[in-house]
Amino acid sequence: MSPPNLPHITGLSSYNLPQIFHPLRFRGPQILLSIVEPAKNLLYSSYTASPKLDVSLSKHHRARVSLGRADERLGRKKECEDEGEQFDDLGVEGEVFQKTLRLVECSMFASVTGLAYFLSNSLAIENYLGCFFSLPIVISSMRWGLAAGRKTMVATAMLLFILSGPVKASTYLLMHGLVGLAMGSLWRLRVNWNVSLALCTLVRVIGVVGYVLVTSFLIRENILNLITINVHASLTYVLAAIGVNIIPTMDAIYVIFGTLVLLNCGFFVLLLHILYAVFLTKLGMKASLALPGWLQKAV
Repeated sequence: MSPPNLPHITGLSSYNLPQIFHPLRFRGPQILLSIVEPAKNLLYSSYTASPKLDVSLSKHHRARVSLGRADERLGRKKECEDEGEQFDDLGVEGEVFQKTLRLVECSMFASVTGLAYFLSNSLAIENYLGCFFSLPIVISSMRWGLAAGRKTMVATAMLLFILSGPVKASTYLLMHGLVGLAMGSLWRLRVNWNVSLALCTLVRVIGVVGYVLVTSFLIRENILNLITINVHASLTYVLAAIGVNIIPTMDAIYVIFGTLVLLNCGFFVLLLHILYAVFLTKLGMKASLALPGWLQKAV
């Protein structure tokens, strides 16, 4: 029996299909499913039928992935290099670490020297420890240069200025600070010992004279005049005791006084040179010292 013509169908709900067409209701989705399946099979067959295309696509895909990974690794490497450059200065040989270490050492030397000088003045033992007050400045100059020695001296003077006042600070500068700075600078420049002894002796003499002048200003008394008068009286008494009737002039007294000051400062500086040379040699800084032959054999 043939199906009726479509124009005679007014609606699917009002038209009762015969039983022979009822299975078509279920064949619609079956046909769709069968169409989807062949599509998959078609794709699969196309892929399998064209192995060259599959290889080329897979290679292209892998190349993209490998390039992405290479770019990522390169970016990480650059980041690590940048971080390494940033943290190189924090290493032992870095500039930031060296500057920090220099600052810490200068501060430590200044604090130790200021405290030792303050306690020695308080306990009246300055004469026994006077040889060691210039040593920190010499070590700073030898290790870190002239600027570090100067900073150590200034920091120690400022600390003493706060703890004991301007008198003790100026006394330290004139009697110990200038000598230590001159000795450390000359040793840093590897100057000959004879030149170093002469220049340090001159600096010590200038410091002693400056200390006397500062003290004279503070006590409102001419100490140099008092010293020369006492030397003149003592020398006249000695000459009269041995039977020499000669009265020395004031020029001779000045010459004698200056000679005694030079001898005192010269022996003191020589003692400092020998003592500091031995001390720095024991610290492992012998290569930085320009020692004379007789002292090199001794140490």
